[in-house]
Formats: sequence, C-alpha cells, structure tokens
Amino acid sequence: MKIILKQDIPNLGFKNDIVTVKDGYGRNYLIPKGYALLATKSAVKMHEENMRQRAHKEEKIKNEAIQLAEKLQEATLTIGAKTSSTGKIFGSVNTIQIAEKLAEQGINVDRRNIKIKEDNIKEVGFYSATVKLHKEVTAEIKFEVVAE
Repeated sequence: MKIILKQDIPNLGFKNDIVTVKDGYGRNYLIPKGYALLATKSAVKMHEENMRQRAHKEEKIKNEAIQLAEKLQEATLTIGAKTSSTGKIFGSVNTIQIAEKLAEQGINVDRRNIKIKEDNIKEVGFYSATVKLHKEVTAEIKFEVVAE
C-alpha cells in the first residue's frame, strides 16, 4: 500500500514522502491516526503540485539549517553537573541540558532533535551529540561535562 506521510515518522519517512507500507499498518494505524493518507492518483497529483510550490521555501529552510549547522559545529558547550569525589555524576546529562546550554548561546534547537551517542552520560569528560536540523542536514556538537 502506498501512502503519503503527513508528518515525520521515525524509521519510516519524512513529511510529504510517498512510502510503501504493509496494508494493515497503513489501514489500521497510520491513516486513522492522521499520520498519513492513501496515495490515490488524485492525491498524488495534488501532492506533486504542492511540492512544486514548496520547493522554493524548502530550499530557503535548508540553507538556514546549513548555516545553523555551521554555528553548532563551532560552538563548544560546558555542562556542569554535581559529582561525587570519584567523578561520577549524580543523575545523568541529557538532551534537555544540552538544549538549554545552546539556548544560552542564542541557538534554539528542539531537544527532541538532539541524539546523544552514548546511552547515559554518568561521568565527567568530553562527549558528542548529533542534532537533526533538517531531513538532509545534521550537525555534530561536542560538549564537556564538568564538576560543579
């Protein structure tokens, strides 16, 4: 079954992509929840026309994402955390703290678009995270966790 996605779905596709899914998944989950619509001939024609009109806007958004990615790669973050005498962090460092530090530097990024490579950051040290700014643009952030 071919469907047109109305929003980004992890491990499936991005908004406005035409993808093929199993019939039950499309009919029983994606379409009733409003995440997708059936890709009939008329729906595909309307989708193509809308995509032609959006192409210019999409290019501008992509260029802004590329500029933001360059800023992010230059940025260095230092995240303070309460630690024990051995360097272990009480709790862990997560994407919320990274997003807050970026906001302090004037870079607004949604915390849901930040992925930390390590599962849990529970020690002081240098780490990196990936930020998804656009479906074709990602940036790598390097940050340091220090004791407060």
